[in-house]
Amino acid sequence: MPDLPKGFDHAQVDPKWYAFWESIGAFRANPGSGRPRFSMVLPPPNVTGSLHMGHALNHTLPDIIARWKRMQGYDVLWLPGTDHAGIATQNVVEKHLAEEGKSRYDVGREAFVERVWDWVRKSHGTITAQMRKLGESVDWSRERFTLEEHLSRAVRRVFVILYREG
Repeated sequence: MPDLPKGFDHAQVDPKWYAFWESIGAFRANPGSGRPRFSMVLPPPNVTGSLHMGHALNHTLPDIIARWKRMQGYDVLWLPGTDHAGIATQNVVEKHLAEEGKSRYDVGREAFVERVWDWVRKSHGTITAQMRKLGESVDWSRERFTLEEHLSRAVRRVFVILYREG
């Protein structure tokens, strides 16, 4: 009989179980399940770098709620996403350019926009990997990014409606 380890090694255990939960769709909402529905939107972290301790706290609390609701029999949708953070993301990229002794004007508009998108992809990958490492029970099949065209269109439509309503 093998000895029981004296401590819990989460680095060995967590990735295996999270991958298993994802593979069986444990966090996927199924609106046709017939169960009562419960949904939350994850306040989308900005793609300006990586998560910090505040994110860990602010993601853990709704994760507890999502898991509790699942245990109560609800069909839970915890919707994940990331936010483009426009000016803040531009600022990060400009700082990286400054480290190279360049400005956005030196590289030109098209190259600058491409560098911003490169940063967004890199940062998004870092953030979602961190969220998985934290074990967040979000429905990854429904992940969103605030610059997706249909989301931007919906925001513009709501602003126009609100404007017209005074």
